[in-house]
Amino acid sequence: MISLVAVTFSSSLLAQSNEDDEDSMELDSVIVTAQKRPEDAQQVSKAISTLSGDKLDVLTSGGMDIRFLNSRLPSLQIESSFGRAFPRFYIRGYGNTDFDVNASQPVSLIYDEVVQENAILKGFPAFDLERVEMLRGPQGTLFGRNTPAGVVKFDSVKPSQAQEAYAQVAYGTFNRMLFEGAMGGSITDSASGRFSVQYQTRDDWVDNGGFVDQRNVLEGYDELAWRGQLRHESDALDVLFNLHGRDNEGSARVFRANIIEPGTNNFVSDFDMDDVFTDGLNKQELEQIGFNLRINYDMGDYTLTSVTGYEDVEVFSRGDIDGGYGASFIGTFGPGFIPFPSESAVSVPDHSQFTQEFRIASNDLGVFDWQGGLFYFNEDISIDNLGYDSLGGNVQDTLATQRQKTTAWGLFISGDYDVSEQFRLQAGMRYSNDKKDFVAERITSPFSPPIGPLVENPEDDEISWDLSATYEFNDDVNVYTRVSKGFRAPSVQGRIAFGDTTSVANSETILSWEAGLKSTLLDRRLRMNASVYSYVVDDLQLTAVGGVGNVTQLLNADKARGQGLELEIEALLTADLLLTAGYSYNDTEIDDPNLYVAGCGSGCTVLDPESSVNAGQFLIHGNNLPQAPENVFNLTLSYTRAIGSGEFFTFVDWAYRDEVSFFLYDSVEYTGKSLSELGLRTGYRWGEKWQEVALFVRNMTDEHVIVGGIDFNNLTGFVNEPRTFGVEYKIEF
Repeated sequence: MISLVAVTFSSSLLAQSNEDDEDSMELDSVIVTAQKRPEDAQQVSKAISTLSGDKLDVLTSGGMDIRFLNSRLPSLQIESSFGRAFPRFYIRGYGNTDFDVNASQPVSLIYDEVVQENAILKGFPAFDLERVEMLRGPQGTLFGRNTPAGVVKFDSVKPSQAQEAYAQVAYGTFNRMLFEGAMGGSITDSASGRFSVQYQTRDDWVDNGGFVDQRNVLEGYDELAWRGQLRHESDALDVLFNLHGRDNEGSARVFRANIIEPGTNNFVSDFDMDDVFTDGLNKQELEQIGFNLRINYDMGDYTLTSVTGYEDVEVFSRGDIDGGYGASFIGTFGPGFIPFPSESAVSVPDHSQFTQEFRIASNDLGVFDWQGGLFYFNEDISIDNLGYDSLGGNVQDTLATQRQKTTAWGLFISGDYDVSEQFRLQAGMRYSNDKKDFVAERITSPFSPPIGPLVENPEDDEISWDLSATYEFNDDVNVYTRVSKGFRAPSVQGRIAFGDTTSVANSETILSWEAGLKSTLLDRRLRMNASVYSYVVDDLQLTAVGGVGNVTQLLNADKARGQGLELEIEALLTADLLLTAGYSYNDTEIDDPNLYVAGCGSGCTVLDPESSVNAGQFLIHGNNLPQAPENVFNLTLSYTRAIGSGEFFTFVDWAYRDEVSFFLYDSVEYTGKSLSELGLRTGYRWGEKWQEVALFVRNMTDEHVIVGGIDFNNLTGFVNEPRTFGVEYKIEF
């Protein structure tokens, strides 16, 4: 079968290559550190995808935040109801739609070897990166925090003895401006440093025609991120210190009232991306600073590693949740029917995270290598949930607080054994212990009396593990299989601004199996990887949101199931033309015959069976997981051609995902349509030290799609980014 695919691909796509090109054409190896050792990605016994180089440059053009990765890798989805803050990740359909800033996520993000646990931290801008890696399936026996769904890993460019620098400026739609640069190199024979910075700004471009007509007042931002690194290297010792920060000020997510045509999932006929009609205030502010310290000490046969990390962040995000103005009971309202006003904010005046990891790893001892370690995690977060009277001058009238301290630690060990030159086994185990101390209190509310303090103290521990086997047919083709168990600790929901009770979801565990093929064919001009997988989650943590009472509640489903396949291709079609393609099929299902949740309070058309006992409760057994599209495609074409003393380049990218459900229940209106986005970056680079000028466009076809909704008040939705375009200039020193 492998030979047949290779021959077919060769004859149809590589026929343009001449013999001279064939002698020089070869794909570069992809080196990853997913297993804390530099390895060829083709030799790693798990499903792993990467992004680097030109592909990262084109995807981040146009000012996109970390959501630029959405659908750009197989089985990966990213969305947010907070705009540029608080992204939510999903791998193989497995994630968490909870919008509470205290919500736990089954997908981990690791930035420069430090886990970013809270979703606020996961929005740190992507700049001056060496690569992005994604590991699918449960992780935790090799490093860091236990994670049941997978890991997205960012590695910044590190200091070295080489003197290097670059600067980049860009200008585009909505007066979007960017400056990005880095400078690094030798300080002494053993010390080096690097400083990187990114500043980007965009004007407000959405008009607000509520009670007072306002022009260009929403969807702008002003963001600064920076990173300073110092490194000391000797024969045995490698010490790297990283200090970084971020400041962001601009619009929160803009909610739009009644933009969905009842009985369909279409926009209403008079929808306009450039206009909203709200009476609530909208703003978002975020400040973050952190550091990490990595120490590697080479003892010959073994290497000792210490990774210390600290993050501190404050955030305030306020928005008009009903997406409109007025209310039906005062006789003035719109657009559409607004039963009551809803304006709220979330403030995190204090959040701190401390992590410490110690590892020991053998250094190529022969047929058996191993590594093990200890991980410690401590997080303190304070949250204020605020409500405002939109009809009374936007004064604050509601305050509820949450305070949580999380302490977790883990022990892990993993080993590789070469049974023969062709057959390799890998096994790992982890012990995890997680404890949360939570308290919530409602101080003021115009609708309910004070309540609390309400206290929750969930704690649990678990043993997780993985086992994999790899068989190499030759240097270019191998197959692998992996079975693994993952774990997520109990979660607490305490948003009692509207409800009167907290809720706790018990621990969930996942048993996952996958098998795959990794191949490098046609004299290293074609790389083709494929995987199939199946998983079962026991006691899946779910978040039921909205409904008539606008109450958020955690619950456990008996089981959830997922299965699918993934395919990635990278091919040098000619010496000048590189193609990459990815595809994933994900089939997910909630498996709990007795699980009912509240339907919408906005008059939507719920498709699930309604309870005969409790009106307004709907059975979600058999539904797909929310934000879990079945089919995801991505494609890129990169073309370069030498012209004069430089080269012309064009990079085209396309991503597609199927329709998704926004909530646990299925409804006509809250089923998001498929999303297809096309991008382009084209230009010319020249000079001994590269300079380049490029034109870019994102969402080239200007596709407008509803990507999320709010279901308790009216048919509120929020939308994807519009088409943007601009020009960039970059120089390397």
